[in-house]
Amino acid sequence: MTNTYDGLRESLRSVAFTTPTPFSSDRDRVRHEDLAANARALYDEGARVFIPCGNTGEYYSLSQAERIDVVRSTVDALPADATVVGGAGGSTKNAIELLEAYEAAGADAAMIMYPRHTYVHEQGLIEYYRTLADATDLGMVLYKRGPLLSEPVLEELSQLESVVAVKYAVNDVKQFSRLVETVSGNVEWLNGVAERYALAYAVEGADGFTTGIGNFVPQPVLALDRALTAGDWDRAAEIRTALRPFEDFREETGGGVAFSSAKNVPVVKYGQDVRGMAGGPVREPLVELSTDDCGRVEQYIDKLETDEYLISPDA
Repeated sequence: MTNTYDGLRESLRSVAFTTPTPFSSDRDRVRHEDLAANARALYDEGARVFIPCGNTGEYYSLSQAERIDVVRSTVDALPADATVVGGAGGSTKNAIELLEAYEAAGADAAMIMYPRHTYVHEQGLIEYYRTLADATDLGMVLYKRGPLLSEPVLEELSQLESVVAVKYAVNDVKQFSRLVETVSGNVEWLNGVAERYALAYAVEGADGFTTGIGNFVPQPVLALDRALTAGDWDRAAEIRTALRPFEDFREETGGGVAFSSAKNVPVVKYGQDVRGMAGGPVREPLVELSTDDCGRVEQYIDKLETDEYLISPDA
């Protein structure tokens, strides 16, 4: 595991896999052996950064004990050179409980989930993050999904020694570019809107990106990361275009789907099942994909295979 904040920053200049949580068929328990097998399979393909208990991991559908066990199982499954960043959030007390447990389990960092409090004061928000930082030696990744982590808040929090990165999950490359230029702390910037805009965000200063679909098609996602790192924009654009159908599909509405986030996780989990990994069911408030949507996932995977994007670089 990564021993210093600078080492952690360096490890995050890559693609981070936001890992799903496999549940039993009755959705009552976490399948820890399958979770560990998924993590090891990704590691064997070349993944080195793992984010369990994020939104792809159905963080808000997990109990506090399940979150701790998921992070522990992930750490235990992986070799020492992997980086594990566990999602943590909610009330100050609950977040600290998770941070302490993740640190004891051997995790490297925590991604602080975007605040869901109904009423928020900016100064109180800063104190929330400061309190969490004081409670642990883990590195901290800030998760920006909306307006609460404003430029002044990010500027102040970026000065904390343990804040190593910001995951920026907003479709606003103009704002992202400004933040990269103006926030003065020593933080890595992670594109949190995945492959579809990875090229644009890399040009504007993203040091890495997060992936959900990489859980079942890791080869092209890792190839995209290599192309971005090398500044091979033509190759990056080619791979981005090949992967775009998955990302468009994950936020698609219509046909009885009202919310753009409804298919996000089910697509990833079904993709895992198709590719021989352990996806399994989702928990409410999500539902499984329709038969037609399952067919579309299979079609997109077949297209990647036909176009030879699913070949490992060492094959």
